[in-house]
Amino acid sequence: MPPRSLDPQRIEVRGLSKSFQFGNSTIEAVRDVSFSVRRGEFVALLGPSGSGKSTVLNMIATLIRPSGGEILIDGKRIAAGKATPGVGYVFQRDTLFPWRTVADNIGYGLQLAGVPERERKERIAACVAQAGLTGFEQAYPSALSGGMRQRAALMRTLIVEPQILLMDEPFGALDTHTKIDMHEVLLRIWEREQQTVLFVTHDLGEALTLADRIILFSARPGRIKDMFEVDFARPRDAVKVRETPRYAELFQHIWHSLGEEFVKGRSA
Repeated sequence: MPPRSLDPQRIEVRGLSKSFQFGNSTIEAVRDVSFSVRRGEFVALLGPSGSGKSTVLNMIATLIRPSGGEILIDGKRIAAGKATPGVGYVFQRDTLFPWRTVADNIGYGLQLAGVPERERKERIAACVAQAGLTGFEQAYPSALSGGMRQRAALMRTLIVEPQILLMDEPFGALDTHTKIDMHEVLLRIWEREQQTVLFVTHDLGEALTLADRIILFSARPGRIKDMFEVDFARPRDAVKVRETPRYAELFQHIWHSLGEEFVKGRSA
């Protein structure tokens, strides 16, 4: 695979902070977070539960208003509550509509956009094939496994061709085998489409398997503790990469720092 251009900066986060008010108490979730993501880069936000990773992602998605700092996409400052064109979001839960079939769920965004039926069907068919869901087009979510539902949810986001993909622990509820299968699906699609991806996880193995770079968050209030380059060659095999000496080396190197934050998070 030829080298990719990773410039210019696509996402810039500057001095981001967020506090939540609960009655008479104030919880500081994120403190002075700054980082950037280059065009076409796959970045994982890694840290223990409660470290503010999802809060940062939701601020980038304009779902939450920051308490301080700013976020720029392609050099333009974004505003909370105002959707940013070209940005797709994959949630922790599959969020499929139970009354719509797999095909209708995947094509929902195209329907909202007024894409003609013929083109819509062609694009849905292509996405179904990419996700390995051929034969299940007319099935309802209740008839699918967790992994199949998450594949459909992923394709529902990807079918509208977002340039930036925000993913909030999308495979966290899946068993290990299904999770690695989803890693294969995501890697295959991303290596072809080259979106800019920001992926939230607390699973170090997942971050190493998928990402070009890992941004490690501290326990709450979330701050950036460290950043690590993941230098595995592309394209990657989600199973074979875990069997390499370099994977073990990186895992051990990062785990010590991450483990300290897990301990702090439990005692907070």
